[in-house]
Amino acid sequence: MLLTLNDQGYTVQIETVGAELKSYKNETGKEFIWNSDPAFWPRSSPLLFPTIGNLRNGKTWINGTEYEIPKHGFAKTTDMEYTKEADNKVTFFFQDNEDTLKCYPFRFRLSMSYELKGPKLHITYLVENKDDKDMYYHLGAHPGFMCPLNENEKFSDYVLKFPYKETCDSPVYDLKNLQFDPVNTRRFLDDTDTIHLEYSLFDMDAMVFPYMKSKSVQLINPSTGKGVQVDYPDFATVAFWTPSDVEAPFLCVEPWNGAAIFADEDDNFVNKRDIQMLKEGESKSYQLDIHIL
Repeated sequence: MLLTLNDQGYTVQIETVGAELKSYKNETGKEFIWNSDPAFWPRSSPLLFPTIGNLRNGKTWINGTEYEIPKHGFAKTTDMEYTKEADNKVTFFFQDNEDTLKCYPFRFRLSMSYELKGPKLHITYLVENKDDKDMYYHLGAHPGFMCPLNENEKFSDYVLKFPYKETCDSPVYDLKNLQFDPVNTRRFLDDTDTIHLEYSLFDMDAMVFPYMKSKSVQLINPSTGKGVQVDYPDFATVAFWTPSDVEAPFLCVEPWNGAAIFADEDDNFVNKRDIQMLKEGESKSYQLDIHIL
């Protein structure tokens, strides 16, 4: 079911399955979120929990037992409960159940709040450990944005613009072995704050930038200044993805706390990169903001 938020002429639509952002339009009706065209990618903004990307052979070990967790976790396919606090705010939530416990042995509650303030959408994630033991998890976002925004533009008219000059190496994803290779890297940023988009950048899947100084990025057409800005102050890594085999008219901006399997990792879930941990009764919130420019 789709829920709609309104504020100052801006509208947002969110699907209760996965609390997935499906639409964000400005006051003129211009759409900024990818339309989920299955010819390219049938989603628009899946919630990544309790793992990001794939595990080695789809399996991992937790507290001495082997589990199979789906790629990107199960939150993206969960029909969530919700409370709509106002015309511009809604909170989705779900917790462990018999099905989740079969693949992820922790009792938890996960909430995701959307608050629309005109050209800015505030998203807050709250993870709560309801178990009597330490809980481990990944959390990530995967919003896809229309790129280009207008019919007379090209994908290559757009850039990724960071607030600081960065030098950052991206681990290459080994498509044969389905894992990141921390030794084989590509340098997309070398003392610069800008990446000029080309489809060839994604020939080896995603660009992945861990531990940058920048905690914000703009996806914009420099000639118009139009696009979006994503602020991700509580996330360790930001990744960028569009399908490598087609020239798809969208780009995903993906803030992560976690990642798919790396070649130098073992199969113990607690040893995965940027694993998050909550002790019994603890909770942690994470903020993500999307600005329409």
